[in-house]
Amino acid sequence: MLSEKDIKQIRDELDNCKRPIFFFHDDQDGLASFLLLYRYVKEGRGVVLKAFPQLKEQYAKKAQDYGADKVFVLDIAIVDQEFIDAVGVPVVWIDHHEPIQRDNVKYFNPRVKDESANIPAAYLCYQVVQEDRWIAMVGCLGDWYIPDFIDEFKEKYPDLLPAKYKTAAKILFETKMGILNKVFSFNLKGSTSEVLKSMKVLTRIDSPYEILDQSTPKGKLVYRKYEKINKIYNELKERVLKQKTEGKVRVFKYTEDKLSLTKDLSNELLYMFPDNIVILGREKSGEMRCSVRSMKIDLKPIMEKALVGVEGYGGGHEHACGCAIKVHDFEKFVENIEKQLP
Repeated sequence: MLSEKDIKQIRDELDNCKRPIFFFHDDQDGLASFLLLYRYVKEGRGVVLKAFPQLKEQYAKKAQDYGADKVFVLDIAIVDQEFIDAVGVPVVWIDHHEPIQRDNVKYFNPRVKDESANIPAAYLCYQVVQEDRWIAMVGCLGDWYIPDFIDEFKEKYPDLLPAKYKTAAKILFETKMGILNKVFSFNLKGSTSEVLKSMKVLTRIDSPYEILDQSTPKGKLVYRKYEKINKIYNELKERVLKQKTEGKVRVFKYTEDKLSLTKDLSNELLYMFPDNIVILGREKSGEMRCSVRSMKIDLKPIMEKALVGVEGYGGGHEHACGCAIKVHDFEKFVENIEKQLP
């Protein structure tokens, strides 16, 4: 968690900017983090980073073109020093991936002091703003993290999260909070213009019921986007589950050029196969772009060894990793994982 000193420092940074720009990862945690900070300052622009969360030098132009006076980086695993040097304004980086040393950046990551403190960026942002708890809950659950305010949340929203649900997996796939989670994720799918429209609408929604009950035009818009993508998602899930897999590593594959649902579906597959390592690969442009999931095994050391001798890259958290492996090396990559298991 953030210290009181950290919270005050970030809040001061938010209070003393007029044109902030927010770079965030394209998942529920990243989106929730952006929404929490944007709704606090009521100013700025959001830029979502697709695929591997790395902020490279070329993104500095987005900040410059916007005339940003401050940059906030949220839930991004890697920020290149070249970006920090080129952007020309203060950079505030809030993250929970493996710590990285950079110069001339205000860096807030609980894992600097405690490597085991893998706390989603949305929770850290909520510590700062102390508003919009339902948004923070969506972000935390997106990373399968149960925040310490869950009991208060259950009391306020018993219909969204009944008291009996204790684990992130069951909450995500057996309650209305799971629907909200997909609404956030699916509204980050599609063209840039569609995503920007959804982001703008979400900054103006004050209650989860606007979405779930479609009680306002804003809520209807993002819910309809969810319904559209969810239809595609369910069709894909049905196709994938027809594939016969067995063993400690369950591998599923699909081919789709326009829409990636790998992160979302891999989580549900893990819920269905909790005792296995689940690999869901989307074949595109000669690569298998994969989400790797496990509930019981630390994937980070396994992934590091599995990438040795194969053409590809990857990384992530203890129980959720992403990678891109050349198709001709994919079977070897899977074998490298299997060899490490007892």
